[in-house]
Amino acid sequence: MNLNNINNIYFVGIGGIGMSAIARYFKAANKQVAGYDKTKTDITNALEDIGIGVTVNDTVDVIESLFLDSEKTLVVYTPAIPKDNKQLNYFKNNGFKVFKRSEILGLITENTFCLAVAGTHGKTTTTSILGHIMMECDVPLTAFLGGISENYNSNLILNGNEVSVVEADEFDRSFLTLSPNLACITSMDADHLDIYGDASELIKTFEDFSKKLKPNGKLFVKNGLPLKGITYGIEDDADYSAQNIKIENGVYVFDVKTPSALLKGVQFNLPGRHNLSNALIALAMALEYGVPASELIKALISYKGVKRRFTYQIKTDDLVFIDDYAHHPEEINAVHQAVREMYPNDEVLAIFQPHLFSRTKDFAAEFASSLSQFNEVLLLDIYPARELPIKGVTSSWLLDKIENPNKELIEKSEIIQKIKESKARIILTIGAGDIGVEVHKIKKALVHES
Repeated sequence: MNLNNINNIYFVGIGGIGMSAIARYFKAANKQVAGYDKTKTDITNALEDIGIGVTVNDTVDVIESLFLDSEKTLVVYTPAIPKDNKQLNYFKNNGFKVFKRSEILGLITENTFCLAVAGTHGKTTTTSILGHIMMECDVPLTAFLGGISENYNSNLILNGNEVSVVEADEFDRSFLTLSPNLACITSMDADHLDIYGDASELIKTFEDFSKKLKPNGKLFVKNGLPLKGITYGIEDDADYSAQNIKIENGVYVFDVKTPSALLKGVQFNLPGRHNLSNALIALAMALEYGVPASELIKALISYKGVKRRFTYQIKTDDLVFIDDYAHHPEEINAVHQAVREMYPNDEVLAIFQPHLFSRTKDFAAEFASSLSQFNEVLLLDIYPARELPIKGVTSSWLLDKIENPNKELIEKSEIIQKIKESKARIILTIGAGDIGVEVHKIKKALVHES
């Protein structure tokens, strides 16, 4: 299908982070764009600000008439949309061209030089670092991000259409629609077992993704993963390795060993060894693409991060408030490592909202272990997202497994008061559900208090 011949694009689930990036892309290409999502959010408000119509009513009669022409309209949907959605069923039953988000991303990028970032953790930050440093070096690219870049206040970076930088999502096997020239795999920890059933099937799907490279394509893999490719790692013998790591004024300063050179004095502002690893692979992919090392090193210094990825909300001598999207035990471990590295002598209060009943059930022991590391833990009810409850799987059940005397199950309405009662200087909000909505309220209350 030639996307140039399509004028109208309608998105079912337009408020999703990946969906909204593609909606922005088509709007920038002067297409007629509109869509549905169940609630208005900051993302949908931002789409409306650039002229994209958004409805929260899933009936067909609210859709603008020009999008009801099946010959001229392309419909894009996310697998997160319920099967009984009225609009989606109408489009499917009335001869419209209906595609998953991942299929459209595959079509957009197939005729570009594509750099794809895959992995169960680190995708969004790595993609945004890669998009930013190549943008700063004036590569003619479009980058589709799975989060809001602090540098651009957007999940889309537009600087041309010869090169594409994309987040290759393993959920629902979406990344198998891509055919990248350069791809990396940051991690393959068990996740999305509601989709895959078991970890071996997830690993097999990553192997399938590694075979989707275009002819003469290159695969980068985190050192230690069971796949062959160009390796990268921290203080090891990988092809690309970060070495001589120091922290100076809260900034990482390190050297990068490449297959052919040693790049000295590279600087990176984000805390945490996981973020250092993300920066390293972004540099490696950009170097393999052909951007000069000196330009990339300069560009890396100006990278600010992704919203809800170890995002500082308050940073004073008396109080530090950090918000993070972590929703898997390994991601919580990474947040813990980062905060302990930056604040080794301070007490840390973690407020966590579990995401999905199935993920909580599958990784209950691992969640308990990762959360037990903090000085204090406040646990919210499980955010269901697309799922129905699973009998016996509750936050109270998870709380019992956490080995920490300073733990409590609370309501969202209690968060601010519990923070004020705590003696901890470092406050963390963690989770992928609607805990992000509470962050502004918490920040406002704590700033007013101080």
